[in-house]
Amino acid sequence: MILLNNSHKLLALYKSLARSIPESLKVYGSVYHINHGNPFNMEVLVDSWPEYQMVIIRPQKQEMTDDMDSYTNVYHMFSKEPQKSQEVLKNCEIINWKQRFQIQGLQESLGKGIKAAAFSKSVKVEHSTAVLLVTEDILKLNASSESKFGSCAETGHPDDDFESETPNFKYAQLAVSYSGLVNDNWKRGRNERSLRFIKRCIQDLPAACMLGPEGVPVSWVTMDPSCEVGMAYSMEKYRRTGNMARVMVRYMKYLRQKNIPFYLSVREENEYSRRFVRQLGFFEASCEWHQWICYPQNLVPF
Repeated sequence: MILLNNSHKLLALYKSLARSIPESLKVYGSVYHINHGNPFNMEVLVDSWPEYQMVIIRPQKQEMTDDMDSYTNVYHMFSKEPQKSQEVLKNCEIINWKQRFQIQGLQESLGKGIKAAAFSKSVKVEHSTAVLLVTEDILKLNASSESKFGSCAETGHPDDDFESETPNFKYAQLAVSYSGLVNDNWKRGRNERSLRFIKRCIQDLPAACMLGPEGVPVSWVTMDPSCEVGMAYSMEKYRRTGNMARVMVRYMKYLRQKNIPFYLSVREENEYSRRFVRQLGFFEASCEWHQWICYPQNLVPF
């Protein structure tokens, strides 16, 4: 695999990946952030250049120091020939098989190669899926990446019209000081490693919330290093009041203004959330969201 670290080549890759959306959205979103400051210190690997068949995004080596941190040890993968992924994964030292890690992608056919490679390394695999939801404009992306994307604190959010309508509620940037609140209410979190991950997401990527009468977030949403929108949550007292919808509408408006790609995933059984995001203009993509959590047999999953 070839390490792609030239800015012109990364921009060319970004534009090329747009032609494979939605299947390429995981790596497309990752390359977006790499091209705009690379706040999570990721790197891009391709099997060849300029013609390529496989793209893998992974954290730089200095990031993956905790063998049990599957929030940081994440690989995003896309392949034009996913049936050949086993050869790449088995024969190249691109994955640290001694760690607990996860692979995320939007191609079910990657799974066979991942599982075969993992078996050869005596690594166990847990596979989960979700419904991938996108907006129409995401499918029409022109891959233009000329505007410079700074931190959310630098660029700010658009003016808030909602505050004047309802004085007790205020749309705002989600402050990193509320990372613990987000972590406590994230089903995939609630531990120290997830808290570190959430802090980085809120600090370095766009995150928004609705502040309630006490000045504390009652609804919020964040983004991950692959541009996936997630961790959306409303406190029970404020559910079904329209707060989450207002947050999402303003948040999506901000992302569009800054030309930041976005998408989300919802578990298939979560019918309420699927209906909710469809009302916001999302629709179910032609491919699914996939996650493969991998761990050596000597590392007990948690």
